[in-house]
Amino acid sequence: MQNDANWRPTREIELVAGTPAGGGQDRPARALIEVLTSLKLVEQPIKLTNIPGRGGGNAWDYLRGKSGDAHVLAINSPTIISNKLLGVSAYDYAALTPLANLYTEYPIFIVRAGSPLADAAALERRLKADIKGLRVALATAIGNTNHIALAQVARHAGCDPRALTIDVFDSARYAIAHVVEGGAELGVITAVSAVPELTSGALSALMISAPRRLDRLFAGVPTLVESGVDCKIGMWRGVIAPAGIAPAATVFWHGVLKQATATEQWRAELARKYWANTFMTGDALAAFLEAERAIMSGALDELGLLPAASPGSA
Repeated sequence: MQNDANWRPTREIELVAGTPAGGGQDRPARALIEVLTSLKLVEQPIKLTNIPGRGGGNAWDYLRGKSGDAHVLAINSPTIISNKLLGVSAYDYAALTPLANLYTEYPIFIVRAGSPLADAAALERRLKADIKGLRVALATAIGNTNHIALAQVARHAGCDPRALTIDVFDSARYAIAHVVEGGAELGVITAVSAVPELTSGALSALMISAPRRLDRLFAGVPTLVESGVDCKIGMWRGVIAPAGIAPAATVFWHGVLKQATATEQWRAELARKYWANTFMTGDALAAFLEAERAIMSGALDELGLLPAASPGSA
């Protein structure tokens, strides 16, 4: 079947998310499953498996153990690149089969309502005064897009980002709870994750790392660029398969994902969750991932987040 030019799934499909329920990789997994099943774009049932830890690294380890099996897919994110750069993982996306990029969402800086950190200027003053004393809640891994945005803000304030005191959580929802409960003064998570608390007034948003302001709930939240920080980095989400799957299986999933993301149902989900449509496959995806690897390597190196190279390492 693997060599069949008309490859189609013949049994249950497993979609793996590297965060707990409600987390940044879980949300796109559930949205994608809903579109694929409700519109009958695949004939077999789809189950969701959550394997949190290491910013998705545990999920990708699981995927890597399914070589050649195109019935098992996972949600992909920038951590698959940063994990290898930081030595958290021995491999990156090149050891698997990237299928598509789905969308991009942006990191937002949050504080409790009434916090003295009322805006970007107040945060900058706080960093300059006592960067080590400012506890930050971060999801979902050191060196990810959220961390890079945070480090850029610290660097803009003239501080060493390595001095930041950071609590890392497997889900943005856990990081948000930590801020609400007073465990941290600042949180850096993806924008949609904080919608309930921002809507209720439990949290306030200081700024967002996006190319331009978002609409509705975030219309009044300035971008990092508006706040003087040259940063508009985003957290993309994609779909990846194990290594060694048949070319026909790759073609099948390219077609299905293209169909799914072209539907009104999917586009409505993007709008509802403040996700930017950055769908791509094939050569465009390969070029994008290569560029992301270079950008992240440069950013992490510049910000002092990369481990020291061992003698004789490439």
